[in-house]
Amino acid sequence: MVSTYSDTCQLADKLFKPLLFTINMHKKKAIIIGSGVGGMATAIRLAVQGLDVSVYEKNSVPGGKLTAFEQGSYHFDAGPSLFTQPQNIAELFALANEPMDQYFSYEPVAIACKYFYENGKVIHAHTDATLFAKELKEQLNEPPENVLTYLKNAEKLYNNIGTVFLNNSLHKAATWLNKRIFPALKTLRLDYLLKSMNQHNSKHFASPEAVQLFNRFATYNGSNPYKAPAMLSLIPHLEQNQGTFYPHGGMISITNALHKLAVKKGVQFYFNTPVQQIMHADKSVQGVIVNDAKVLADLVISNGDIYFTYKNLLNNAPQAKKVLKQERSSSAVIFYWGINKPFPRLNLHNIFFSNDYKKEFDNIFEQRKLIDDPTIYINITSKMEPGQCPDGKENWFVMVNAPANTGQSWEDLKIVLRKNVLRKLSRMLNENIEPLIETEHILDPVMIETQTASYMGSLYGTSSNSKLAAFLRPANFSNAIRGLYFCGGSVHPGGGIPLCLKSAKIVSELIAAHHQKQAY
Repeated sequence: MVSTYSDTCQLADKLFKPLLFTINMHKKKAIIIGSGVGGMATAIRLAVQGLDVSVYEKNSVPGGKLTAFEQGSYHFDAGPSLFTQPQNIAELFALANEPMDQYFSYEPVAIACKYFYENGKVIHAHTDATLFAKELKEQLNEPPENVLTYLKNAEKLYNNIGTVFLNNSLHKAATWLNKRIFPALKTLRLDYLLKSMNQHNSKHFASPEAVQLFNRFATYNGSNPYKAPAMLSLIPHLEQNQGTFYPHGGMISITNALHKLAVKKGVQFYFNTPVQQIMHADKSVQGVIVNDAKVLADLVISNGDIYFTYKNLLNNAPQAKKVLKQERSSSAVIFYWGINKPFPRLNLHNIFFSNDYKKEFDNIFEQRKLIDDPTIYINITSKMEPGQCPDGKENWFVMVNAPANTGQSWEDLKIVLRKNVLRKLSRMLNENIEPLIETEHILDPVMIETQTASYMGSLYGTSSNSKLAAFLRPANFSNAIRGLYFCGGSVHPGGGIPLCLKSAKIVSELIAAHHQKQAY
C-alpha cells in the first residue's frame, strides 16, 4: 500500500476530529441518491463527520455498476473488473476506525494484463517495471529505456499534477491558490495538452505494438486515444507502477465491504426506493421526494449520472443540455460466458487487440457502430479463485468497447458482434469457443442505461476527447443550490473506481470545510 493503516488513521484524526464537536451540535441530515461506490464512500465519510446519513437506491442491491450475479454454478462480477489503488479503500476504513481485514482483503497480481496481437505476438505486462521492459524488448524489440522512461514520466505526471487535480475540486479558488499548484503547473508541458495520446505514445515507442498497448489506457475513462490529450499518459502509472490487485471474492467484495462499513457507521439504506425529485427553495436544497412523500434534509448528494440528475431530479433542462456539450464516453457490450474447460494460456486480465485500432475508435466515436474486428477484453476471476466456477471450468467476462446508445438496433448488433467475437477468439486461441459456452448473459448500452441511469449507456459520463475535457467535467457542488453536491463517475475527477472514491473524498471535504466556516 502507498500509506500504512496507522498513517491514514493519524491523517483522519487531523482532518476530522476538530470538526466533530461543531457538527454534532446540530446533527445535520444528509441524503445520498444512489449507492454506487462513490455514494457509499461519501456516506461513510459523512457519517464519520457526525452527520445523519440516508442512502436511497432504485435497485434492490447496492453497488451501482459494481454488482454481481450467478448463472448456475458460475459467479460473475457484472461491472468494473480492474482493481487499483487499494489505498483509497484503506483510507475509508482508517477514517471509520475499523479494521479493514475484517471486511475486505486483496492480493497483488504480478501480471497486470496479457496482450494478444493478430500477428501472433504476446505480451505479459509485468507490474515490475524492469521485467515489463525486458518483456517488450524480447517480444517487440522495444528498447528497455523507452519503457522505463515512459513509466517514470507517468509517475512524475501523476505525482506532480495528477494528485493535485484529482484530489481537489477544480471549481474552488482554494485549489488554485494551493502552494502545490505552482510547482504542478511548472511541470505541465504544453505537449500533454496539445498532443493526442497516440501522438505522445508514437513519439516514445519504436514498435507499433507498444504504441497500441499504451494507447489502450485511454479506454479507462471511455475515451479515444487518437483525440484524448497526452495528459492521460499518467493512467499507466496506476496499473503498471502502483500495481494491479485482486479483491478476494471478486470485485463485488468491494461493494459488500463498503456497504457493511456504512451500515456499521449508522448509515440507513433504502433499496427499491428511487428518488423522484430533489427539492430546493430560496437557492437552498430542502430534501427529496420519495414515494410521493417529502423527505427533508440539510444536504443532498447525487451519486447518479449528472445529466439524469439535472434533467429528471432537478427538472433543469438547460443545465442538462449543457452537460451534453461534452462528448459522451464509450459504452460496452459484455458477454458473460460459463466456459466448460480451462484455458491455461489466459490470465486474470487479457486483451485481444484489433488489427486496426484507429478504425475501431473511428467506428465507436464517429460512426457510432461496431467494427468487425473488435478489441476484446476477457476477465476470468476463477484464475485467482477456483470457487468462482465449477472445477475444470472458467467464468469469462468478455467485453467489447461500444458506442454510446443513439438508437442503434442493439439486438441486431449483438448477433453480429457475438459471431465476430467468437470467430476472433477461436482463431487466436486455436479452439472453437462456441461449443464450450454452458451459460450466457449479455449486457448492452440500453441495459446499462436502464439499470444505472447512465445517460446513453456511457460508462464514464463524458469522454476526455477534447484538450480541456478534464477541466470541463461538472463540478462536485452546485453554485445555484446551496447544500447540493455531486459525486461519482460523471463528475470531477472522472469515472472508474479510484476516481469515484476520490470524488467522495472531495465532496466530504467540501462539506466539512463549509461547516467549519459556518462555525466561525
